[in-house]
Amino acid sequence: MLWDTGVGWILLALAVWGWVHSILASLSFKDWVRRRWSAAADRYYRFVYNAFAVVSFLPVLALVGLLPDRAIYALPFPWSLLGLALQGAAVVGLLVSVSYTGGARFLGLAQLFSPDPAPPRLVTAGPYRYVRHPLYSLGLLFLWALPVMTWNTLAFNLGASLYLVVGALFEERKLLREFGAEYVRYRRRTPMLVPGLRLPGQRPE
Repeated sequence: MLWDTGVGWILLALAVWGWVHSILASLSFKDWVRRRWSAAADRYYRFVYNAFAVVSFLPVLALVGLLPDRAIYALPFPWSLLGLALQGAAVVGLLVSVSYTGGARFLGLAQLFSPDPAPPRLVTAGPYRYVRHPLYSLGLLFLWALPVMTWNTLAFNLGASLYLVVGALFEERKLLREFGAEYVRYRRRTPMLVPGLRLPGQRPE
């Protein structure tokens, strides 16, 4: 049974975390915060949001390590090295992607320490030339390149993967509202998560 192992609890914890995280990231919630706190909301929101997301995610990770678990598979050498190499490449790719959008803005530091930060711009260079959401794509690569898989990590990967895909869809709505026709043109020529995968309505650059 799911509840006799860690699987059910991990999926439940991820669902609750994802639900709360999605509400806090939604445009309607941000608009409510702006109406209540005016300019202070734009200055502090991103930093507080990131800090809360990290702290609230720690109990989910603790469940993966502490609940009863069993191994599913472990990649033999040298395939285990390939998995680790892919995970390392994913981490490097994540750092590169964040650098293109601005690490300080991503963390909320630019907004926190500057009363009038530069307005956001649509980034289409670097990793964003190949997919619209490289952070999500590389996050999925990191999860599924894990050389050792247990039932707990499988549950975590499935829940986290679903959240990343749904998160990318919600991100699309925010970007359309923010950048309008410019984002529509970008979306038509750039895949969402998988490089080279073009859906109906997309065209090459």
